[in-house]
Amino acid sequence: MTSSLSRDLIFLILQFLDEEKFKETVHKLEQESGLFFNMKYFEELVMNGNWDEVEKYLSGFTRVDDNRYSMKIFFEIRKQKYLEALDKFDRAKAVDILIKDLKVFSSFNEDLFKEITQLLTLDNFRSHCRENDQLSSYRDAKTARTIMLIELKKLIESNPLFRDKVQFPNIKGSRLRMLINQSLNWQHSLCGNPRQNPDIRTLFADHNCRNSNDAYVHLASSNQLVGSAPKTEGFLQMPYQPTSAPVQTPFTTWISNPSTATHPVVSGAALNFGSLNPATMSKGLGDSDASRPRISGVSDRIMLPGNNSGQNHHGFAFNIIEELPKTVARTLNQGSVPTSMDFHPAQQTLLLVGTSIGDISLWEVSSREKLVSKNFQVWDIEASSMILKASIIKDPCVSVKCVLWSPDGSLFGVAHSKHILQLYTYCGGQDIRHHLEIDAHIGSINDLAFCNPKQLAVITCGDDKAIKVWDLTTGAKLFTFEGHDAPVHSICPHSRDNVHFIFSTSVDGKIKAWLYDSLGSRVDYDAPGHSCTAMSYTADGKRLFSCGTSQKGESHLVEWNENEGSIKRTYQGFHKRSLGVVQFDTTKNRFLAVGDDYSIKFWDMDNPNILTTIDAEGGLPASPRIRFNKEGTLLAVSANDNKIKILATIDGLRLMHTFEGHSLMASRLGIAYDTLTKNGDARNLEDAKSRLPEEPNPSKTWKLVEINDPSWLRSLRLSARVKTDKIARLIYTNSGTAILALALNGIHLLWKWPRLDHNLSGKATTKVSPQLLHPASGILMTNDLTDAKPEEAVPCFALSKNDSYIMSASGGKISLFNTMTFKTMTTFMSPPPAATYLAFHPQDNNIIAVGMGDSTIHIYNVRMDEVKTKLKGHSKRISGLAFSSVLNMLISCGADAQIIVWSSDKWEKQKNTFVKIPAGRTPAGMSNTQVQIHLDQIHLLVVHETQLAIYETTKLECTKQWTIGEFAAPISHATFSCDSQLVYSSFLDGILRIFSASNLEVQCQINPCAYLPPDIRSTVYPLVIAAHPQEANQFAIGLADGNVMVFEPLESGGKWTVSSPIENGTTSNAPPVQPIIALDKPQQPGMNEV
Repeated sequence: MTSSLSRDLIFLILQFLDEEKFKETVHKLEQESGLFFNMKYFEELVMNGNWDEVEKYLSGFTRVDDNRYSMKIFFEIRKQKYLEALDKFDRAKAVDILIKDLKVFSSFNEDLFKEITQLLTLDNFRSHCRENDQLSSYRDAKTARTIMLIELKKLIESNPLFRDKVQFPNIKGSRLRMLINQSLNWQHSLCGNPRQNPDIRTLFADHNCRNSNDAYVHLASSNQLVGSAPKTEGFLQMPYQPTSAPVQTPFTTWISNPSTATHPVVSGAALNFGSLNPATMSKGLGDSDASRPRISGVSDRIMLPGNNSGQNHHGFAFNIIEELPKTVARTLNQGSVPTSMDFHPAQQTLLLVGTSIGDISLWEVSSREKLVSKNFQVWDIEASSMILKASIIKDPCVSVKCVLWSPDGSLFGVAHSKHILQLYTYCGGQDIRHHLEIDAHIGSINDLAFCNPKQLAVITCGDDKAIKVWDLTTGAKLFTFEGHDAPVHSICPHSRDNVHFIFSTSVDGKIKAWLYDSLGSRVDYDAPGHSCTAMSYTADGKRLFSCGTSQKGESHLVEWNENEGSIKRTYQGFHKRSLGVVQFDTTKNRFLAVGDDYSIKFWDMDNPNILTTIDAEGGLPASPRIRFNKEGTLLAVSANDNKIKILATIDGLRLMHTFEGHSLMASRLGIAYDTLTKNGDARNLEDAKSRLPEEPNPSKTWKLVEINDPSWLRSLRLSARVKTDKIARLIYTNSGTAILALALNGIHLLWKWPRLDHNLSGKATTKVSPQLLHPASGILMTNDLTDAKPEEAVPCFALSKNDSYIMSASGGKISLFNTMTFKTMTTFMSPPPAATYLAFHPQDNNIIAVGMGDSTIHIYNVRMDEVKTKLKGHSKRISGLAFSSVLNMLISCGADAQIIVWSSDKWEKQKNTFVKIPAGRTPAGMSNTQVQIHLDQIHLLVVHETQLAIYETTKLECTKQWTIGEFAAPISHATFSCDSQLVYSSFLDGILRIFSASNLEVQCQINPCAYLPPDIRSTVYPLVIAAHPQEANQFAIGLADGNVMVFEPLESGGKWTVSSPIENGTTSNAPPVQPIIALDKPQQPGMNEV
């Protein structure tokens, strides 16, 4: 290992020791290595007067006679020690300090040493200090130390021996543990017979999966390999992801120091990009860049071990092909030639399209509905350059070169063929607004990309051979990179090891790389075949590919080895000369797709041979443009006759089927009710209603379904041999294969559906009874109730994304359980106050928001075992928490009926409002308000015992509301369906109501007689309700008698609504439509707006 890497390793060890709270060891290593001078620790030692430790710590970095700065540092410290001894009238100690510590300075300044010595003769040291100019600042020890510390910090900062040692390197959290996990993953990938859940017992020897008959106990839940030993084992920080790709060292990157040397054409030989010297690099704009065309990051849907897309499956080509979008599910008529397409990062069926005549369109592909269509227009022609004006006058034809969503989906950019970059704000549905217009380049803007998700900037490149970086807030130009000799074709920003950089390619086949500085390109090489090339990372940011076409029509698709700057793999399958520059995309960190030869060609990333070719039922151009959605379930393909074909996988078909018929949800919720006043002006209300879009099929109307008989639905009561109390919390696992319940007595019940011939998916269904899981030991997952007060306890839990861990509390300590073994991993945060609500942070499952009984919210780091911050704003206990990953917000609600929005990066309060209680209703003193974020991450479901409401999160404005009647039973719980198109709700009188989320109108009502036996209807009622994570029409309820039931509509209808037979002209097998007397009506938002 080189000295540079040894230095890096010491820093990683320092970080690890600090995270594990080995405080003394950390500072000992700082001193002995001499690599990092911890100023904060030094200040603590000085202010505490721990002089021996001060000098001992300093000795690791400098000696008295190293230079004049060091001499001054030691002199000031020893002088302060001497003066404090005199101040305490301890002359013996003062003499000892004078002889042993200060005499060494006498040879440098004998007069000063004599003056210091004379202080021993004074009877009143303090009096002399007041009269002596040099000692006048000494009033008491604490004040003198503070003043001295200011001087010491200046001396340390000026001392060349401390240069680059007072600032700790910018390293991602738990970096050493992550590297060890990567090593173990690599070792596991080499196992001859790898287990799905490897049993890692030691780091002292290489891992190797043993035979199944070896006497080792399986840790079946271990989705990660290494954690923090003394605590919770960093329980979600590094999910196990086996891979067949070679392990790559994190200490090298593509980028080298600037070079003006010329380089030969690359054809599989090393590019020699060299290694990175972090000390010479700019840190860029932030922590991580969103590299085009994908958000840099792993999908939220965690792969289970043994089923990872990174594994080599070449022997199972049939199964691989089944994962590709092959079926033409929709055909969209764009009206002009599509030139660029991009799916919304969160709303998987929302497609943005740019065309050859400058138009942009926004499609909801599931319903084939064009939500937005805009023609090209310069927003402020007066502010435009004369060159742009002259160009448009000469030739008004403008095309769209690139459209792209920002990583959070709140903005999108449109790059045009003439000068202009236009940025729009997307507010949901049909609501798009002008954000910025930038006269960015002379000539065409050929590509755009967003970088740095925490403080977004936008990058453009153009025919003027330049790359430019723009501030997304002001439109100010931050950087200009020049050095290409031809128009720049494509850009690809990325970050690695905290270094941010941009790859750029030009039409003459040159590849360059830039840091965010003014030092020029760090890389200057030729693309394969001198082709006009685009570059792209996989979604997880681990693999880099390029694809392009030369002037001779030769296409090249390759994977790069980032460590060596060489071509790692060249993909075969381009048999004919391409008629244009081919387009490519990646998906699932596993597949490559290229539009070529009137078809779409697919490759497995680990196999150079073509996997399959799809012609999408014909009608494709020679080089069709293609774009996957984030999950890889849909593929948009440009087709002849101005059309776009949407290809789908099985999951994609299910996704679009789910949204079909509900496609106006986003557009309706996205409408800004600007004309609605707080006093509910009726004329304004009618104006707003008139702007609502029409139903997709006006010939079909829906009538309320009332279910009174068990034969009119499918239900299943889950059997339990365990004696439990009322069901207080209920949730499906994220995989949809199990249901988890928490009873009032702190016991958790977990039912899992088996895989059978008539239930191959193993998903929850009413057709098959699940198994109640319990460990061989017989010990159940039971919350700590030691310090709990039963009358005040509020049960709560939260489930990790990979279903392996559950955080839970029932008035006592919070417990962390392993759901595979039922083992209690740890307990923490003893009451009072007690936890009342728990929510995992969407980006980091080691961070949880804990709502407390004393009205505060604790942001708790599980791995560090510490509360990062406390949020205060409520006056009563916290009853609900919800994160919006798109808006970077935490929404909280409390028993005070207050809703507060907090920023989830700075943890600052942004907005608040109160749920308005309907007239005539007197809620209980502790209202059980709940919140849930909509699938679009922008809207919010608010549940109160008196009402259901939909809020727009950023403004906290109520857009839809439904209130119960004066004498009706209160709402006990409610939740969105998995697609956010329905709202399932339960009432304390046993009634279950299903609402349309778009207008909060009741679509279906299930009365107690349909699911409860007559002898218990008067005493048993639903307390909680949960929606299946994939099946939009399945839900479950937890009852007051400790039972759990699952509901689905009849197979004949498949949904909880039916069309009126009279208006459809058809009969229906669904339950008969029954009128409901005095059913409460939904309120317009202006009526009850807070």
